[in-house]
Amino acid sequence: MARINLLDTRTTSFGDLISNGKLYRVPPFQRDYSWMEENWEDLWLDILTLHTNSDASHYMGALVLQSSSTSEKEFTIIDGQQRLATLSIIAIAVIEKIRLLVEQAKEPEANQERQEILKRTYLSDRDPRSLRYSSKLLLNENNNDFYQSNLINLRRPLNIRSLSKSNQLLWQAFEYFSMQLEKLSEVIQDGEKLCKFFTDTIAQRFLFIQINVQDELNAYSIFETLNARGVVLSSTDILTNYIFSFFQGSSDLQIAQRQWKGIRNTVQMEKFTEFLYCYLSLKHYGVRRERLFRLVKKSVKNAQQAFDLLDQLENYSGLFIAFGNSNDEFWRDTPDNRIHVRELELFRVKQAYPTLFAGYQKFSEEDFTRLLKLVVVLSFRYTIVSSLNPNDLETLYNKVAIAIAGGNITNPRQVFDTLRPVYVQDEKFQQDFSLLSISTRGQKRKLVRYILGKLEADASSRRDDEDSFSIEHILPEVPTDEWLQSFTNAQVEEMVYRLGNLTPLESSFNRDIGQQNYQVKRDKYQQSVYTLTQRITAEEWTPDTLAARQRYLAQRAVHIWRSDFP
Repeated sequence: MARINLLDTRTTSFGDLISNGKLYRVPPFQRDYSWMEENWEDLWLDILTLHTNSDASHYMGALVLQSSSTSEKEFTIIDGQQRLATLSIIAIAVIEKIRLLVEQAKEPEANQERQEILKRTYLSDRDPRSLRYSSKLLLNENNNDFYQSNLINLRRPLNIRSLSKSNQLLWQAFEYFSMQLEKLSEVIQDGEKLCKFFTDTIAQRFLFIQINVQDELNAYSIFETLNARGVVLSSTDILTNYIFSFFQGSSDLQIAQRQWKGIRNTVQMEKFTEFLYCYLSLKHYGVRRERLFRLVKKSVKNAQQAFDLLDQLENYSGLFIAFGNSNDEFWRDTPDNRIHVRELELFRVKQAYPTLFAGYQKFSEEDFTRLLKLVVVLSFRYTIVSSLNPNDLETLYNKVAIAIAGGNITNPRQVFDTLRPVYVQDEKFQQDFSLLSISTRGQKRKLVRYILGKLEADASSRRDDEDSFSIEHILPEVPTDEWLQSFTNAQVEEMVYRLGNLTPLESSFNRDIGQQNYQVKRDKYQQSVYTLTQRITAEEWTPDTLAARQRYLAQRAVHIWRSDFP
């Protein structure tokens, strides 16, 4: 890696940082404030730890700042805005508590002075014209007006529900820390102790590793080597700032802003890195998630190229979200596609997204459906049944995506020919399915329902809603002593979640038979509407009969989950 040109690296406290007369600015299009109660709670627990241990300090991680080319007093926050904003909100909450003491006539003159000192030190001096306070910390375009007008000036919004989500979170953070301060009975009624609590505990003992850099590429290089909270999202922020640096005129800026907001609202920032990875995998071989910014910087060098990138991201954003949600309106008119997308949801397969992006753009509707089915079958064989490493698929899917986008692959058959090395052959698939065991607890339960539903449809041509039946464990999850005459404890543990031990059954039947012996269960199975269950007719249920049933199901599975291409 090339040497990173750092202007400065130091350990600094929140107090030293914010009270040094400098201005810290969040770039206009960087992500909105997003911390929630779990983040606030973690921070508050750290504060309480410091409060009860006067010798301790707490590191808040890396704070990456970009120096201004025009002023030594101004810095752009590349990483750390969530933490700085939240600590500033705590300062506002403390100042509000001291203001209330003044209203209650508790040391009014001293507390009024304390309030003014805290504001000047940690927020800002009052503007002599408007007599309003403005912050040393400037948030992004969506949050800054609310932060300055309401939080800094302690003005409760008239209608909280009318605020944007991020501004609601800013206000909720203020209310959360105000409530926590009220619980500090030894501090809350004394202005001097409130000041000491903030200045000595929060301002001085919350420490950052401050890293000053000259440009976005330096910052991104740091994110490749630092393992700190917020790295992925901050990398996205750097990318955003880089793209918008090309838009100088107000008209271009407004157009780009509308596009970016649409992309951001569709994809959501926590998914943006994965989305960008999928898009770039249409154009570049061997894309690495930690090098996305470098790829973009190589291809975007002017405003037109920046607009072209936004156009492409906007074009693919809806498709990206639809691939992760079978109920998306995107699939309303293509029920077969909806079914296949739901299967990919169950399998949690995303490696194929670049190939599916390209196929959707280049193939006919019929061929795209065949491509989706192929990806489902390949994924089920490779990932679900044979438990091979899904990451190994990324290289091939990347190759296929570029070939489709470039016109070198024009139909699903050619896709299959390229993916043939990772298509698990029938013999291995049948062998692996014969031993397949999947827990029926938690998220895996939906996967078991899916497999049983497909097996039942093959046996009877029934296509019931998978939620319409219960999963019956022939050998019960908690077997009685009678069951333990046929199965050892070790065999129970090994076999209770084997596919051969599971079958669809009406919920009422399932409740009736519970942990009954096999003969009682078998009689009930004959009354079931499910053919797969009616066929359970063995004289006794043992490890051997369970394994034999699963071998039969594996034979059927070979035909159910099979590629259309020989």
